[in-house]
Amino acid sequence: MSTEPRINDRIRVPEVRLVGPSGEQVGIVPLAKALELAQEYDLDLVEVAATARPPVCKLMDYGKFKYESAMKAREARKNQAHTVIKEMKLRPKIDPHDYDTKKGHVVRFLKQGDKVKITIMFRGREQSRPELGFRLLQRLADDVQDLGFIESSPKQDGRNMIMVLGPHKKKTEAMAEARAIADARKAERQGRNIGPDSAADDDDDAALEAENAAAEAEAEAEADEIDDDADDNDEAAEAVVEADVEAAAEVEQPAEASQGA
Repeated sequence: MSTEPRINDRIRVPEVRLVGPSGEQVGIVPLAKALELAQEYDLDLVEVAATARPPVCKLMDYGKFKYESAMKAREARKNQAHTVIKEMKLRPKIDPHDYDTKKGHVVRFLKQGDKVKITIMFRGREQSRPELGFRLLQRLADDVQDLGFIESSPKQDGRNMIMVLGPHKKKTEAMAEARAIADARKAERQGRNIGPDSAADDDDDAALEAENAAAEAEAEAEADEIDDDADDNDEAAEAVVEADVEAAAEVEQPAEASQGA
């Protein structure tokens, strides 16, 4: 079904409550009279309240009305903010360099106005030391307290410990600030590029921005690969340690049995 209002000849009622072009109340008039007035003013007769008895119609430029409505809806979508929860996973015995990298991602997410779910993953015997994960989460919360707060306190969830950080800055404020910074940079570039070579300078700036964006994306990908490799190495080391412990236990058991004999 179409959600657009009925206009002009599509209106099928004997009489309407007519509203003039400036919003003045004309009153209840026959449909033929309303259409005649619309032709006289070179406007459209638009049904704005179909459920009223009689329906309410207004004289307006329907094309202009649709354009203005579309622009308002576009502006509303532009300023609309969606709540996003990012996730960052850590290990209890994380390397200092990896911790700094992960913290940098959390800082970036909070600056963007997004919530961050921090997950501490326990493996093997680390599950018997939940205080390690709790201290790590508290350390991270203290490091980013200027940008976010603890929205959900650390809690154990199976082999993981979870904490949620909320940003001090709302998403809409972060978006407005980012747009203001982008506009300021654009104005600054335009101020520098006044002259015959401005088009070439714009191309150079665009190429430089593209290269910087590609470099940042590559750096983040490399950081993620380093984090994944570190996690894999930690798991492999833990597996070797556990295997050594089990082998030592098996050697001790026969020795104890021979001593008892």
